[in-house]
Amino acid sequence: MRKYEVLYIVRPDVEQEALQSVVEKFNAIISNGGQVIKSEIMGKRRLAYEIKKFRDGIYVVVNFSAPPEVVKELDRVMRISDEVIRHLIVRDERDDVA
Repeated sequence: MRKYEVLYIVRPDVEQEALQSVVEKFNAIISNGGQVIKSEIMGKRRLAYEIKKFRDGIYVVVNFSAPPEVVKELDRVMRISDEVIRHLIVRDERDDVA
């Protein structure tokens, strides 16, 4: 399994309970074949530019290891999720050095 990092921005008008359920939903997708190493809600921050008519967003960073199929499923679900306004999944190559 490879290591990845995903950063996603949740709409700022989402309630705290709904934010927790969104984070748990994405962590459950990762845990279905992978392993969550670290999950951190960074809080509400100002966006550099307006995205979908929002000027602020709640940033969440998750470090995980998973096979490529899990990463594809996570990307698919994040694309169709109404709560997420932007996301980025990158491979963590710091630990892949042989």
